[in-house]
Amino acid sequence: MTTQIQLYDTTLRDGAQMEGISLSVEDKLKIVHKLDELGVHYIEGGWPGSNPKDVEFFERAQSLKLQHAQIAAFGSTRRVGGRAEDDANLRALLDAGTPVVTIVGKASDVHVRDVLETTTEENLAMIADSVRFLKAAGRTVFFDAEHYFDGYFSDQDYALQCLKAAASAGVDGVVLCDTNGGTITSRLVKAVRAAREAVPVAVGIHTHNDANLAVANSLAALEEGATQVQGCVNGYGDKCGNADLVSVIANLKLKMGIDVVTDEQLARLTEISHYINEVVNFVPNPYQPYVGTSAFAHKAGLHADGMVKLESSYQHVSPEVVGNRQRMLISELAGSRGLLEKIREAGIDVEMDRDGARQVLEQVKEHESQGYQYENAEASFEMLVRRTLTGYQSPFELIDFWVVQRRAICQDDHGREMQTEAMVKVRVGEEVIQTAADGNGPVNALDAAVRKALVTFYPKLAVIKLVDYKVRIIDTAAGTGAAVRVLIESTDGDELWRTVGASTDIIEASWLALNDALEYWLLKHGTE
Repeated sequence: MTTQIQLYDTTLRDGAQMEGISLSVEDKLKIVHKLDELGVHYIEGGWPGSNPKDVEFFERAQSLKLQHAQIAAFGSTRRVGGRAEDDANLRALLDAGTPVVTIVGKASDVHVRDVLETTTEENLAMIADSVRFLKAAGRTVFFDAEHYFDGYFSDQDYALQCLKAAASAGVDGVVLCDTNGGTITSRLVKAVRAAREAVPVAVGIHTHNDANLAVANSLAALEEGATQVQGCVNGYGDKCGNADLVSVIANLKLKMGIDVVTDEQLARLTEISHYINEVVNFVPNPYQPYVGTSAFAHKAGLHADGMVKLESSYQHVSPEVVGNRQRMLISELAGSRGLLEKIREAGIDVEMDRDGARQVLEQVKEHESQGYQYENAEASFEMLVRRTLTGYQSPFELIDFWVVQRRAICQDDHGREMQTEAMVKVRVGEEVIQTAADGNGPVNALDAAVRKALVTFYPKLAVIKLVDYKVRIIDTAAGTGAAVRVLIESTDGDELWRTVGASTDIIEASWLALNDALEYWLLKHGTE
């Protein structure tokens, strides 16, 4: 297909309405630059005059040097009973200085009567007056027909009249909004077709995801002849979010053959998606299509075996085209061929045949029955592999440990505080050393005591820091007697690695993960 589709991003306005998102002006400017690099055609910056941040954003946006995108200001039609030239909102849109203006107006008779509390005739005049006023100022103008689909199935003739009112006033495009996000695809297509037949201007689509159909509905509208698609990066937006522009772009390019972005821009899709997640302070969704860390992860033995033989056997596209990568996961569902591929993928420099892989796999299955999970603990998986090799010797052994906790009176005699001390016996070669250390809780105290003993032999271990610690109850039905899984993330300032431990005792589970973390680092960096 050679159809020209316009990508219209509304992350900074509609997306920012998502629970948990609060963007500073600097955040918005960072996102603009990334969207421009991605090749987005229009970036909706916000609602001028609605708050000081948006006022500042539009002031600073005027000096942006963008390669692909144009900034759009967003607002509403004139007020009921007013005049466009006197409307403060419309004036603020012009004062924003953007080349593009998008205004929202009602396209549902129900909303006109019950929400705007005005007549259907007045609403049509509001649409036409507003478009005409903005066009006279030389702006490109898009009309967001709010609640168009609900309005179409309530009063088809009136919904189309709203579009015609905008078209007759010179609008550059009408955008059909599934504002409540509940329209089924077959009904949406019917309403899109009617809109295209009713007006001689470009038609766009703006969907919400309340029925989990936003991306599918957007693509269906484009197949029906819409030429602009609005959405938010990563599917941000109020309630259940808007159409995920990441998936829309990938599907247009890879499934529909429409070159909305270049191959090079598509290859940055994962990077840009994750970057914007960082800006809004969201953890990337690992299961997000195309760009999630699990999007091309293979766990079951049948899948992994097929992937080794033929990459396309269980992947609909190559992960590299969207900047992602394939991952082989190790679990009780894996097969020996998949495990060997995982060893190769992880860069574990060992020689192992299928029989050796089966032995490792049996240990994986045994450990997972105890609560281990190696999918996000690559360092622990490597240690498991190496410990099965003939001749492998651990650089240290924890012989015994004690952890003592007590609640003591604070020195200032105001209240009490918990105090923890750990005592350990560690063997390195033929030597045994016993040490003790205080800590902020039992895990920290145990870590400090073991490290205090080990740095005597391995001084470089002092650079390692524990940066994240997560505990997951494995069997909630067992209550306080349940087994727990501990996942630890460690760093030496240059690298990060993750380890796992599982036990019915949280301190033992923590030690098992800590032991892997320290041993893994020594394995990589030497014991000298």
